[in-house]
Amino acid sequence: MTVEEAPDVQVPDEGPFDYDLVVIGTGPGGQKAAIAAAKLGHKVAIIERRHMMGGVSVNTGTIPSKTLREAVMYLTGMAQREVYGASYRVKSDITMDDLFARTHHVIGREIEVIRAQLLRNHVDILNGTGSFVDAHTLAVTEEEAVHPTLITARFVVIATGSKPHRPDTVGFDERTILDSDGVLALETVPGSMVVVGAGIIGIEYASMFAALGTRVTVIDQRPAMLEMCDPEVAESLKFHLRDLSVSFRFGETVAGVESNGRGTVTRLASGKRIAADAVMYSAGRQGQTDSLKLANAGLSADSRGRIKVDDQYRTEVPNIFAVGDVIGFPALAATSMDQGRLAAYHAFGEPARELQSVQPIGIYTIPEISYCGRTEEELTTASVPYEVGVARYRELARGQIVGDSYGMLKLLVHIDTRELLGVHIFGTSATDLVHIGQAIMACGGTVDYLVDTVLNYPTLSEAYKVAALDATNKIRQVARFSQ
Repeated sequence: MTVEEAPDVQVPDEGPFDYDLVVIGTGPGGQKAAIAAAKLGHKVAIIERRHMMGGVSVNTGTIPSKTLREAVMYLTGMAQREVYGASYRVKSDITMDDLFARTHHVIGREIEVIRAQLLRNHVDILNGTGSFVDAHTLAVTEEEAVHPTLITARFVVIATGSKPHRPDTVGFDERTILDSDGVLALETVPGSMVVVGAGIIGIEYASMFAALGTRVTVIDQRPAMLEMCDPEVAESLKFHLRDLSVSFRFGETVAGVESNGRGTVTRLASGKRIAADAVMYSAGRQGQTDSLKLANAGLSADSRGRIKVDDQYRTEVPNIFAVGDVIGFPALAATSMDQGRLAAYHAFGEPARELQSVQPIGIYTIPEISYCGRTEEELTTASVPYEVGVARYRELARGQIVGDSYGMLKLLVHIDTRELLGVHIFGTSATDLVHIGQAIMACGGTVDYLVDTVLNYPTLSEAYKVAALDATNKIRQVARFSQ
């Protein structure tokens, strides 16, 4: 990958400015943009509401949901049931307080870490809601302040994140009809739940509550769940969720939801009615741009609150950048971090490398899913000759030790060049294991690297070796037949 210099973009200099860079939002993208600019020697400020340090990621999104998952896995004994039996539990009567105790602890520590990192890099933290007065002037309004504080900046990075999309047809009451953020405010574990939306967030929460013993019904107008995943992996997850009494209603549209305060009834367009203690709507995310007053800066957002940027994360206004969920796909904390760092580099003309094209996707269901590269369907459509190598966790000593008899790792290998084209993993530590395949693919490595490399034993990483041998043996058999 070559190092590319940022183009010479002319930014109106109306200085002096109060700050070289002001970042709106302290989520993953905002944090990294502010710290990157500060390390380059610039004067930086970051704007955030007092109760939202760390942004959506820390307070209502990534961190709490993944911590909740770990608490569920531990307290229900899910990870050990293969070893100690299906009835094994660490705690028999699990409450939301039990689950949130760990979540609140982790959130508190993360907020401390983020605040310390910003202050250590001499980034000024301005408490309040940021909005544009013009392209270089921002108003910072605290919740109870009569007048906002005005500051000026040569460059601005918008990193305000997203919030759950709420259809107007649904009457959210924050008790029984909730969005994915509201789930974190539940007072009791519901006996039954309807999850509307079979995307990543919806299926993650469906698997968590199913593990707690909640009878979950998943509804989606699409024909299948997690359509971006390898079909075999998605089917494996569906099998496990059904084993936890999850029901699926695909190809169904929700016509309305009714609540009497004690429970809900979800009406489907097909005429079906589904009773449940609670309904969680997971109908996508909306960029948080409503309060920014973008028009004052010469900007606009689309119907989902997303801001258009170029390949350097620069908006239509040359001195304003945007990163993270607010610019749309892939809307992941991991990619947002690098987007923020690169936006700061491009703003100040610092040489910057583009992100590697091979990026992993992690889905924190129970069990986990992770993948990078291409799918079998994509390769078949493109007429790329490939072979499949598969390793089952039940064949690995480590799989038996950790009690995972269902996990699998799949490698897609080019028959002629032997390069890795895709890695798809289902099971324990999938979101960690995927990075081995990602590194090999990004460096242009081949399946022979895995065949010829000694891996620690017993480990789950050994699945790469098993899958690599499976693929190369199949390739060898075809080659012998052709001789």
